[in-house]
Amino acid sequence: MQIIKCFLLSYVKYGDTDAILHCYTEEAGFQSFFAKGLYTSKNKKKPYLFPLNFLLFSVPKKADENRISRVSKIEAGADFHDFQNVAASSVLFFTADFLHQVLREEGKNELLFQEILNLRDEFIEQNFNAYLAFIFKFLLVSGVAPLKGSERFLNPESGIFEAEISHSFFDENVSEIWLKFLNAPEIYAVKLAKKEKTTFLDSLMIYCQFHITNFYIPKSLAVVREIFE
Repeated sequence: MQIIKCFLLSYVKYGDTDAILHCYTEEAGFQSFFAKGLYTSKNKKKPYLFPLNFLLFSVPKKADENRISRVSKIEAGADFHDFQNVAASSVLFFTADFLHQVLREEGKNELLFQEILNLRDEFIEQNFNAYLAFIFKFLLVSGVAPLKGSERFLNPESGIFEAEISHSFFDENVSEIWLKFLNAPEIYAVKLAKKEKTTFLDSLMIYCQFHITNFYIPKSLAVVREIFE
């Protein structure tokens, strides 16, 4: 057996008592796992099934490449935290929804795995707006973030700051928020006004549509809006 460290991104019930777990692992990137009997009345691991939970899976060392690995044991990671806050649950679900979409073809990436750990630490410290900085950080790690510039308007398609506005949503105010994150020594410490948070989130989604193949707006975005507006 080997121990797999992972973040749970999503799961689906399979049959009456089993489940398929979609995760981002430290060892191999995006992977899916089969968990037998997870929905039985005697199984006490079902409470672990919440978005971005840090889990440890015991799986066979020699798995069939043509089949998903079967989990023999599920344990909570060392920094287990039960997020009861509604705001925390909403942003966890949205962030996991976002990552499940953009990481499906992603292999091992230690930097990205550490950033997800950093994000959870921010949530534990009650910084529930950290998901905005995290999505920006994901763009940086992925190599598609904008380039710093001295001009006033960010062109979301080219990722370059220009003298003239190129996209109606990316006005001077929105572009300044992006520059603030690009220049910040610690992005999780960046403070935004309530309206700026919503605006920046919308601009992040627009930017992702330009730079991430087949990206679509996560349905859970509506829940986040409702919580924070």
